[in-house]
Amino acid sequence: MAHSFRPSVCIDAVLGELPVDEAVHLVSDAGIRAFEFWGWWDKDLEEIRVARDRFQMQISACCTKFVSLVDPSTRAQYLDGLRESIAAAQSLECRTLISQVGDARPGVSREEQHQCLVDGLKEAAALLDGSGVTLVIEPLNELVDHAGYYLIRSDEAFEIVRKVDHPSVKVVFDIYHQQISEGNVITNLTRDIDLIGHFHAAGNPGRHELTVGELNYRAIFDAIAKTSYDGFVGLEYWPIGDPVSGLAEVARWFES
Repeated sequence: MAHSFRPSVCIDAVLGELPVDEAVHLVSDAGIRAFEFWGWWDKDLEEIRVARDRFQMQISACCTKFVSLVDPSTRAQYLDGLRESIAAAQSLECRTLISQVGDARPGVSREEQHQCLVDGLKEAAALLDGSGVTLVIEPLNELVDHAGYYLIRSDEAFEIVRKVDHPSVKVVFDIYHQQISEGNVITNLTRDIDLIGHFHAAGNPGRHELTVGELNYRAIFDAIAKTSYDGFVGLEYWPIGDPVSGLAEVARWFES
């Protein structure tokens, strides 16, 4: 099935040992026209812009500066970092900022932390208004990779975004993380597709290529293609085979 959404490659994960120019070149050679990365503040943004333009690529996403959103004492610092991150994203013509939310606070009810997230994101939404940038919050798994993290399940992430009720605040649905946290990924992602601003994908177990493990990514991508979603799915994994061959195989899925 032809796909209206597109693949992107997280160069920090898939090609993290390589210089930016070489990594973007390899993504281009694999037949993928977009890339993303984690922090913008520890990179040479001009180098990224030059590589983007040289290989006629698009930057699909990067991360916002991060401090906890479930702790009201750090909210002002989070918002200051978001202001900087919006400016950086605009300078890169990048339309999506990815945000984690922080570890759960011991001794504080989930209800209080949930409300703190909603309140913080409502303040963030005011900064995003008119910026052309969407902020996406990321549920992670606590069983394998992120013990102690607050936001584990997609249903709570969707509930938070509904309460914020702003078109520039959505969810990044990481299929690898949600397979571990909750399973049932096709139903869970298609049911709330309008609240998803970005996807991440990796094989499970191991967080390797999409063709390794228990997830049938061709079926998952076909299910997404039947929805209204027209953004990116970021390939965020650590390859065990030749990186370019693995990327090229996924690129071919989007051509068929």
